[in-house]
Amino acid sequence: MADGKKYRIDMTSGPLLGKIIRFSLPLMAANVMQLLFHAVGLIVLGRFAHGEAIAAVGATSGLTLLILNIFLGLATGVNVLAARYIGSKDVRKVSQTVHTAMAVALYGGVVMSLVSLLIAKPMLRLMATPENIINNAAVYMWIYSLGVPAVIFYNFGSAILRADGDTRRPLVFMVIAGVVNIMLNLFFVVLCKMDVAGVALAAMIGSSVSAFLVMRVLLNTPGCWKLEWKKLKFHWDALKEMLKIGLPAGMQGAMFSISNITIQSAVNSFGWQAIAGNTAALSLEGIVYVACSSYYYTAISFAGQNHGAGRIDRVIKSVFYCALCTSIAATVLGWSCFLGGRTLLGFYNSDPEAIQWGMIRLRILFTSYFLCGLMDVVSGSLRGLGHSFKPMLVIMMGVCGLRVVWVFWVLPCKRTMETLMVSYPVSWILVILINGAMLFYICRKMLKQQAKGR
Repeated sequence: MADGKKYRIDMTSGPLLGKIIRFSLPLMAANVMQLLFHAVGLIVLGRFAHGEAIAAVGATSGLTLLILNIFLGLATGVNVLAARYIGSKDVRKVSQTVHTAMAVALYGGVVMSLVSLLIAKPMLRLMATPENIINNAAVYMWIYSLGVPAVIFYNFGSAILRADGDTRRPLVFMVIAGVVNIMLNLFFVVLCKMDVAGVALAAMIGSSVSAFLVMRVLLNTPGCWKLEWKKLKFHWDALKEMLKIGLPAGMQGAMFSISNITIQSAVNSFGWQAIAGNTAALSLEGIVYVACSSYYYTAISFAGQNHGAGRIDRVIKSVFYCALCTSIAATVLGWSCFLGGRTLLGFYNSDPEAIQWGMIRLRILFTSYFLCGLMDVVSGSLRGLGHSFKPMLVIMMGVCGLRVVWVFWVLPCKRTMETLMVSYPVSWILVILINGAMLFYICRKMLKQQAKGR
């Protein structure tokens, strides 16, 4: 790991808070950039195409996440394993983890691309997508599916870099890919009049650029996490551990997507203006959510490395600092978006009714988003310690299960968008309480075991 030292952060020694901030800020910025570039596509559609085009893209959001979430969960497993072996300085296992991970990304990405091409339109029909937008939504999904391997490859490669404390280069790669995305959005939508197809094509090419850049780093980095094509294969011990940690996270993500698809179906039933307003609010929500997701990945990496190094005291401190930082960031971003909500939503769609629908989501979710941040930090810390199955069960029941039950049992009692949106903060609180108690018990047990071994 000699190369790229200037990008690395040593998580196992020195003051924690400063390092957590240095690690999380580039990660947060990269995610914000990714969402802003996606938002540009929606804004371009809103300005140069019909409002139904935005609704068509928005109708696919739950489905695209369902397709990707299993592999994004496996990327979490890659992050945890690589961080643990880097922390314990096990060079051989780091190399095995890298080559197994990239084999999964390459072969799995191709398979998932083919599957998503086949299921796109049937799933959109199952989600009760309105007939006036379903064809455009299907076109978006078909083109987006071609870029799925690149998205998976980039996320696996970034997980390896994060495990070594490098969040700066993935930020640079995302900025470059995003600029390409914006230029292609303007070219395809404004000049070529391709509306939904143009946005999808720009996203696919941008994803390919970011995948190429991260692959270039892995191929040209000397040391234990250098990627060599001739060594690309499945190391079964590494794959087993990766699946043990990553598969529950992927299943959790898939269940999240299923619950969100259920909610999206309920939103679809309110009409295309509700879909358009909700899509715009979701785009803004993504900017707030990056505060949560960046500290989720920060908690995973810091817990993973310090667990590997036997520094349980630093694991506990990292949980506290990540919880503090995510609460502050989510509160500031959430309330800022809510207070400027009508203006921000107006950039996406000038329709007053669509803006009104979007404001409902902003009012309920954005003012309580720190709860989502706390839930993610607790879950990420458990995964960094190698406990993935139990928090998965808690989240599947406390978030996914509750939201599905909410749609079918609570929403019919009072069929409003407000009733639907309240399911989010209720589910966050439930998971924080259960997973928080589990994390407290595990850390206390590890500290006792560590004290006995001295």
